[in-house]
Amino acid sequence: MAYFDLKRSVNQYMFNLRGDNHEVMLTSERYTTKQSAQEGIASVKLNASYDSKYRRLTSLSQKPYFTLAGANGEVLGTSEPYSSSSARDAGIESVKKGAPSAPTKDNT
Repeated sequence: MAYFDLKRSVNQYMFNLRGDNHEVMLTSERYTTKQSAQEGIASVKLNASYDSKYRRLTSLSQKPYFTLAGANGEVLGTSEPYSSSSARDAGIESVKKGAPSAPTKDNT
């Protein structure tokens, strides 16, 4: 089962969405408050099901990756680089499937 891993780093908060295998599927930006990070998780859950919220991109090193945006168009999370476009697309499908019902593990 996918889960959100909420963490604190010095005076900031962030989260990773991890898959069944505990690999990172999506990494958030850094937030100044825990509440903001929790709101980011809620927004990922809300927007993850909509294909139109994903941007399929290629890095400067030619590695496919994706971002997930919220209703306001701001990026909620960024994937790790993938070895191929098909692997990236499978990653998107995993986020779509796992994020909406994923519990949060609070490691702050």
